Amino acid sequence: MPATPERAAQSRTRNGNWRDGEGTARGAAGRAERAAEQVTQLIESVAPGSRLGTKEELRTLCEVSVGTFNEALRLLQARGLVTVKPGPGGGLFSAEQSPMVRLGNSVLALDAGQNDVADAVRIRDALDPLLIEDALWHASPADIAGLRRHITAMEHAVTAADPVAFVHANWRLHAAIAAISPNALLSSLYTHMLDLIEGHTLSVLPTSDQPLGEYIAHRHDLHRALVDALDRRDRNEALRLIHEHNTTLQATEDPAATP
Repeated sequence: MPATPERAAQSRTRNGNWRDGEGTARGAAGRAERAAEQVTQLIESVAPGSRLGTKEELRTLCEVSVGTFNEALRLLQARGLVTVKPGPGGGLFSAEQSPMVRLGNSVLALDAGQNDVADAVRIRDALDPLLIEDALWHASPADIAGLRRHITAMEHAVTAADPVAFVHANWRLHAAIAAISPNALLSSLYTHMLDLIEGHTLSVLPTSDQPLGEYIAHRHDLHRALVDALDRRDRNEALRLIHEHNTTLQATEDPAATP
């Protein structure tokens, strides 16, 4: 797949090594993911509901900074793996997992494979039309206003020529669309795909011969039109745009690369 803003990343080579730029580009996100994996291993060794320790004890165990551990904790909570209880005797506890959470974690467990992020992008793209259908039916005026705030953030990133900020604003937009769906399983699975993709995004690179600035400006226009179509409840236009959204990316896929 190409290293585009929405799939963007310097990827692993076929022998599993990270391409240059790992030290700075992967950064805190990679350390948080590794800390989350370390706590996950601890969770797997105890019964559901077991006390794992205080945040400080686990942070020390993982040998990371407070900020990095807080990000790892966010990942663990998003995956339904831990609960936090305040007060004396509180701390982090292994969570009781519902079947839906176990499904999400089984998807995230694929993280170690070289092609898993590519698969996650394909699954995400396949789920997009379902979420657009739900948003057409269920988006409230407040939901649409929230989507427009993400569009504004994307516009600011285009103006600032900041492709990294554009990528993150883009993902937040898609996560917000997913959150509109009343289908908890669909929304959760989609969000897990985004988490997996985001966790392996190292940098933003241009695609094909088109300058990166022009590309993200075009993607901003496409997403703005998509939100406008949702606001009008224009089903045909919204589905056309999400199809264009995904096929534009697929048209430049490099099957030898992983996002």
